[in-house]
Amino acid sequence: MKKEIKEDETQSQETRLNKFISHNSNYSRREADKLIEEGKVTINNKPVKNLATKVAANDVVRIGKKLIKEDKNKMYTVIMYNKPKGELVTKNDPQGRKVIYDTLDKKYKHFLPIGRLDYASEGLILLTDSVEVANKLMHSNLERIYKLKVNGEIQPKVEEAMIHGLELEDARVGGHEKSKITSMNFEPFIAYQIISNNKNFSKLKVAISEGKNRELRRFFGHFGLEILDLKRFEFGGISLNNLPTGKSRYLTKDEYKDLRLFLNSND
Repeated sequence: MKKEIKEDETQSQETRLNKFISHNSNYSRREADKLIEEGKVTINNKPVKNLATKVAANDVVRIGKKLIKEDKNKMYTVIMYNKPKGELVTKNDPQGRKVIYDTLDKKYKHFLPIGRLDYASEGLILLTDSVEVANKLMHSNLERIYKLKVNGEIQPKVEEAMIHGLELEDARVGGHEKSKITSMNFEPFIAYQIISNNKNFSKLKVAISEGKNRELRRFFGHFGLEILDLKRFEFGGISLNNLPTGKSRYLTKDEYKDLRLFLNSND
């Protein structure tokens, strides 16, 4: 933990203003940007409107009359949420569809989701109040485990691709119709287990190390297999276990311990 604090002290010598505010208050970076643009933020009693402004260690930052202090020993928080189908992993939806923050307690409104699950998928979503933790976990190669149901048979060529990986110039099948992603490389799956294999429906469990946009839907879509059910139940050794759908919980002490070990080893 001493190592983390030293790094924080070094970074705090010059930190982007919106990052400083989001780390040391309940405002998100986007909300901080808005406050800056509105002239409500001062540094050393001088209003600042430039979003690129950086804060030095000895600067005095206020939002209105409220002093924003750097808490060098502030611990990050991570929660787990069991997302049901029919919720979007986003702050708000222009079409008015339900988002995860409609269900989550209001005190988590500024938490960042670590990765995504699409509207029709369900299962484990981790959220945190730390930008650094979110970025490190999102771009990690930690194991993600899913249970899938597809509308057809798992042919040998599908297993071959799961074992050796797949490179697609056209990976649009299975992607969102408005997605700008057309090609995709798929790393070999960490593991897979075919639970049932039939012409009409097949069920399997897969473990992958990436979290690309609709990665599994695109992978199986290439073989003409539509994913009918997709549930993520484990991320980096953190498992849903018996958490009910639509409910959230804090990580356990052991889960935090494992998470800190991972984060420290990837500094």
